[in-house]
Amino acid sequence: MGSVKQSKKTRSGRTSTSESESGQEDGIVRSEDIIHYLSRSVHTETLAALPPAVRRRIKALRLLQKEFMDIEAKFYSEVHELECKYAKMYQPLFDKRAQVVVGTHEPTDEECNTPWHDDTKEEELAKAVQNAAIEDKDKSEENKNAEPPMDPNVKGIPDFWLTIFKNVSKLSEMVQEHDEPILKSLHDIKVQMNDDPLGFTLEFHFAPNDFFENAVLTKQYSMKFKPDDESPLEFEGPEIYACKGCDIVWKKGKNVTVKTIKKKQKHKSRGSVRTVTKLVQADSFFNFFSPPSVPEDLNSTIASDTQMLLALDFEVGHYIRERVVSRAVLLYTGEGLDEEDEDYEEEEDSYSEEDSGTEEVSETED
Repeated sequence: MGSVKQSKKTRSGRTSTSESESGQEDGIVRSEDIIHYLSRSVHTETLAALPPAVRRRIKALRLLQKEFMDIEAKFYSEVHELECKYAKMYQPLFDKRAQVVVGTHEPTDEECNTPWHDDTKEEELAKAVQNAAIEDKDKSEENKNAEPPMDPNVKGIPDFWLTIFKNVSKLSEMVQEHDEPILKSLHDIKVQMNDDPLGFTLEFHFAPNDFFENAVLTKQYSMKFKPDDESPLEFEGPEIYACKGCDIVWKKGKNVTVKTIKKKQKHKSRGSVRTVTKLVQADSFFNFFSPPSVPEDLNSTIASDTQMLLALDFEVGHYIRERVVSRAVLLYTGEGLDEEDEDYEEEEDSYSEEDSGTEEVSETED
């Protein structure tokens, strides 16, 4: 099976830009492919114009570059070993975070002491919100449809991970409205570093819920840390080359990754119309646990689309590992959000969404 590479930033700060390893060209010729081809052609012509002795020395430099890549690969392998070592040191902190989030541990005054952070503005704002809530109490009681105020004695931090998913644009694009009730029961995300195969596994831990039986959903990513044998000089650091999801045991009628559509079919000769009902894939964050596989025939439009989906999947998995798990509270409060995560208001009527229940009519000879 071919592998799909991605563009990503490694822990060392290097950016790794990747493409298909299949050795075959994609079915669609893209402008960047043409530019890359022309660029390499210019470089080839430039080298061809050099004296033979200079070209010979260039070969020697390529060999030195290959040796550098081999040493660099060892560096990244050792970095992975360090990550595995420090992951064990991080884990007790993440475990305590999970206890605070779900409410099984109430932090002491000492555990809440953050001398570098000025809480004055937050406290003033909290008092203002509380006073406003008291003033509006009578109005809220009159309005039967008003959302009940949050219990001041609430346990833990409600909707902690759901709020993070909604704050981060890379994740909020994946989350649908019907996913939110499920993500409310998500109480922890863990990263397990793997040595065989090299890589990492994301673990999504859920409280008992009305949607599926699983207590943990997993997504495993496999990585490689050495140059490719056929193109060793293109090595730019470790890269994800494969991923594996898990089976979700959905409760009856609760599978949000599929939807039922009705389609009318008209008989060509008799003119009679029948309605066919079928299940199709629905947009959902939980499709994340069923990644597509790369077709054997990589020289096709379908394969190219699949590779693009996998590249996006790799990017999301890498982001969850690097940012979401390690910076969760900062993403929850908004302190750690990137510029692309800032809220933008959409203009009304800027686009229309097709109703998923729209019925289509097609002709059939059956």
